[in-house]
Amino acid sequence: MTRPLDGMIVADFSRVLAGPLAASTLADLGADVIKVERPGTGDDTRQWGPPWTETASSYFECANRSKRSVELDLSDPDDLVRARELAARSDVLIENYRAGALDKKGLGYDEVAARNPGIVYASITGFGSRQGAELAGYDFLVQAVGGLMSITGTEQEPTKVGVALVDVLTAKDATIGILGALQARPALGRGQHVEVNLLSSLLGSLANQASSYLTTGRAPERMGNRHPSIAPYETLTAKDGYVAVCCGNDGQFRKLAEAVGCREMADDSRFARNSDRVANREIMVQLLEEALAGDTVEGWTQRLNAVGVPSGKVGSIPDGFSLADELGLDPTVDVGGGRQVRNPITFSGTPIRDYTAPPRLGEHNDDVRRWLDE
Repeated sequence: MTRPLDGMIVADFSRVLAGPLAASTLADLGADVIKVERPGTGDDTRQWGPPWTETASSYFECANRSKRSVELDLSDPDDLVRARELAARSDVLIENYRAGALDKKGLGYDEVAARNPGIVYASITGFGSRQGAELAGYDFLVQAVGGLMSITGTEQEPTKVGVALVDVLTAKDATIGILGALQARPALGRGQHVEVNLLSSLLGSLANQASSYLTTGRAPERMGNRHPSIAPYETLTAKDGYVAVCCGNDGQFRKLAEAVGCREMADDSRFARNSDRVANREIMVQLLEEALAGDTVEGWTQRLNAVGVPSGKVGSIPDGFSLADELGLDPTVDVGGGRQVRNPITFSGTPIRDYTAPPRLGEHNDDVRRWLDE
């Protein structure tokens, strides 16, 4: 055994992001992931560009490495037989069709489990398989209707997060659910149906903001970069830009006040405790920014970190990769000539290695079809 899921077969009947990303994670962990695609067009995201790679779009490639691609037309009787055979031979099946669509093809959970009792069958929807079954689920839509946009952005305008975060969170929930079902399989003596949906994954990720609403009955509001319960925990203006400052306790605030030359703030009754600073945030920020105006972001970042105040420059994505490189995190890997983000998990005994390039559409048609026809 060289990786945690070596020897397992995953049938990836999903497309776009949440499902493919979950399947790609299982591929990183060693599973043999067979991606089923529509003949001629494949996954929708193959056409989602720019930017483009030599074989597809960079969007497609971010969620489909280390897989095999086979084109199967589920409206063709012979290909449908092959699809059912793939489901019968797999340990995991991932799908994000509209509720009931695969049942009509004999590929729903009940039909697949009747032939393959050990299958872990993961269904991903936008709004669940009950009253929301007919609602199309898109990340941007769920960010809007699920409340995430209501707490993101400035006071003037709600804003989506700058990445399809709900899809990513749902992919992680799907992966956790699949791994949990695989762990439970020996005790149960069978697999099970795992269901996740974008709205529930979003609500589950709201953490303290959801808890605040459930505790008080009041909806949290947009606060830009400010934290509703901690201060200062936000971006502050320095001489040449913004510095992110995180004071999670009173001791860190005292160090901040001393470092910027405002020692008296730490003993001021308006700022001595976190609850006081939250209540008097406006005047606190004004005083801090007057002091921070005397030096650059780089200067303050070095000085504050040196005394134990977590802080940093508001950087770009290239800056993020550069920082990870500086810290020895090896953030990227080679996948057949291209670079991708390394799987963030490290294992001491079963390391993730042997990443391969995302497949060309139908690249493994011959091998997979031959295997299914045996």
